[in-house]
Amino acid sequence: MDIPVVCTALLGLLLFGQGLHVSLMRQSTGVIIGHDRSPTDRMHRAVRAHANTAEYAPFLAILFLWHAAHQPAPWIVATIVIATVSRFTLVAGLLWGKSLDKPNPARFLGALLTYVCGLLLAAAVLVR
Repeated sequence: MDIPVVCTALLGLLLFGQGLHVSLMRQSTGVIIGHDRSPTDRMHRAVRAHANTAEYAPFLAILFLWHAAHQPAPWIVATIVIATVSRFTLVAGLLWGKSLDKPNPARFLGALLTYVCGLLLAAAVLVR
């Protein structure tokens, strides 16, 4: 199994794992829909982390698999790995940072690397 495929699977595990986490939180708290809007509310943070992953993981997965099908250069494979790690870093920042309304390094780095890697991978498709 090659690295882009493994990274795609990891994004899937991240997305569906977060969905399960939110569902289990809803079951344990009895909050079936919505959440407290407080930036420190655990449910709000879990929903935001899941939503953010749902916004970026699918297109990253498409880019990963497209490159996997076209013999990617080593720098492409490295970019795919960095993009995958960045998604996990961002989720950690959202879930474990002090508050959603305060910046934190994990969230910043995860977002920045997601943008940079996504742009590089998309541009590489055009160049190819």
